[in-house]
Order: sequence, then structure tokens, then C-alpha cells
Amino acid sequence: MLEFKINKDCFNKAILDVSKGVSTKTLLPVLSGIKLVVNIDHLILSGSNSVIAIERVIPLTLNDNSVLEVIETGSVVLSAKHLSEIIKKLPSDIHIKMQEKQLVTIQSEEIIIRLNGFSSEEYPTLPDIDLSKHISIPSNKLLEIMEQTMFAVSNNMSRPVLTGVNITLSENELSFVATNSQRLALRKYSLVSDFEGSFIISETSLRELSKLIKNEVHMITIYFSDKYILFKSDNLTLYSSLIEGSYPNTSGLFPKEAKTIITLNTKQFLRGIDRACLFASEWRNNNVHIEVESKNDLKITSFFSEIGIIEETQPIKEITGESDLKISLDASFLMDALKVIKEEEIRLSYSGSMGPILIEPINNPSYIQLISQVRTY
Repeated sequence: MLEFKINKDCFNKAILDVSKGVSTKTLLPVLSGIKLVVNIDHLILSGSNSVIAIERVIPLTLNDNSVLEVIETGSVVLSAKHLSEIIKKLPSDIHIKMQEKQLVTIQSEEIIIRLNGFSSEEYPTLPDIDLSKHISIPSNKLLEIMEQTMFAVSNNMSRPVLTGVNITLSENELSFVATNSQRLALRKYSLVSDFEGSFIISETSLRELSKLIKNEVHMITIYFSDKYILFKSDNLTLYSSLIEGSYPNTSGLFPKEAKTIITLNTKQFLRGIDRACLFASEWRNNNVHIEVESKNDLKITSFFSEIGIIEETQPIKEITGESDLKISLDASFLMDALKVIKEEEIRLSYSGSMGPILIEPINNPSYIQLISQVRTY
């Protein structure tokens, strides 16, 4: 038994959020549903699959506005697909009531819909996580760290650990690192932790988390265990299973010395690489060639057989070391790297023909990227 009245927009948003965790293909019908738990002072919506579980809590009031009225507590599981379609097409606030055998009545104004549900007892319980190992971080900072690393993961399932982001905790530092063996993104963040550890979380889970916390500003507490990781704020919880295995040691990949260091305007360089990709969709290789023409100029060239050549020259802010520089890079990798850099200027470091290119935002030592050079012979 349960009964409550709820603001339509608030309910609809929560349904959309937890639906991201619902199994679309499952042999158990109950796993295709959203679990509703009505308590005295809040409503909990849950969606779960084999990788992640998402919970949204709706309190009685939000921003001093009443959004939920609880008439009778209880729980039920309703089809995520049908509940989502129903709620978004209703005109106004909603009255939901369940009587016997999980038959739920959904009413909005003069519209009445009856929907068969599942017993909440059939729904799987969420994993137990040791709450002693945790850290806290502002949601906007966590979002920035995720966006600056997760794009670099591998899509190749032959090495599952590389399809995730490696989160490492030390006494005074949190680091996220991702690589597909051709590029690498490392982001560090200073914080105090009373434990150390290394955890690999799937890019899929982080991608869903980034959507959920976007445009929200609050603290996120992250709980760690051997098999699961939990992200929690006041009204949001996301569980994710961890990827098993040992992440490769990436510390030795960073060049110790540079033969040439170039300082460039980030946005201007990004726009130049973007223009160099104009014909990329029509050709197999999407490589861009970068050459120092003089102490003041950088030439960007892309050549597409049977289509044409794109070439432009950009000013160099500063150059140190050897000025005889010619490199080829995957343009898509380079654009991904530049898009998530917020600083106005970047430093490109070249360590030799066999070494990766190091990309560093000026005045931000906490963020480093590597991109392997492309052989052109």
C-alpha cells in the first residue's frame, strides 16, 4: 500500500535520472522497472543494472516549495519505460495510489491510468559498502576532473582495465588517469585522505555520473570498497561496480627532457586543428602535421589524397630549444585534448622522434596529457 501526490516536473526529472541505471535487456522483468519507496518525509526512486545503480531522493520541499505530499508509506516497482512515457505526457501534478496486488493508479486532473507493478521484495538489494573509506569533493570540481580524463579511455575490450579510469588516492592527493595506449590524460587534485588505494571505474559509469551532477553545485562524498564505488550527495546516489585487474604504471611514460617547447594560444590552436579536420570524414586517416617554420610561426597542414590540402600558419607565443620541429598527430586525439583545457595558453613539449608529445596548460601543473606521434613513413 502507498499513496502520495507529487509535482510533475520534479517527478519526471527523477524518473529520467534513475532510468539511466535501468536494464534495457534483462531476463528478469523486475529489473526493467524503477523502484519507488515512499517514506514519511521523502520519496526514493531507484534504477539498477549489472554495472550501476542510481537513486534519487525527493524531499517534501525543494527551494521552499512543496513538491511532495505523503499520504501513505509503502513501496512498489513500476516499468521504467511505461512510467516515463506516462508521466511526461500528463498535464499537471500527479496523484499515485497503490492498493492490492501492486495495481497502481496514476491520476492527473481528469486523466486516470492504471498500471500493473511488481513487488518491491523481488527487486535486488544494493551492495553493502564500507562507509569508513571515503573522501568529499565539490561536484563542479569532480565534473571537471572527469571531463578532463574519461575521453582518453580505450574502446578495446581486449584490455578491460584500459576501458576505465584509474582513481588513485594517497595521503594528500587524488588522481584520475586514463589511457588507450596512444594517448593519456592525468588530472591531480589536492585533498586530505586517511587511506590509500587504486580503483578502476568504467567510463560508462563516470559518463552517467557527469550527466547527473551537471549544473548542480554541492558536495559529493565518494565511498570506496574492493568491488564497488559509491558517489553520494544529499539527493543523489550512484553505485558502480569496479573493473577488476591492475592498472599499468603510467608514471614512466612522461618524458624527462624536452628538445623543443612551444607555447600557443589554446583556443586559436584548437580552431586551427578543427579546420584541418574539414575533410576527415571523407578519408581514412585523420592526421595533422605540425611544423615550426620560424621562431614566430607554426604551420598546420592536413593532406587528404584525391580531396586536397588544408594549410594555415599561426603565431607562436614562445619557443625554447630546437626550432627544427616536424611532427604528425592524430587530429581527433588532439582536439579531444584541447577541448577540455580551460587555460588560455598551453605548452607543447617534444622529446624526440620516438617520444609522445606532452601537453600542459600554462599555470596548471595538476593536468598533463600525452599523445603519441603518428609515423608518416
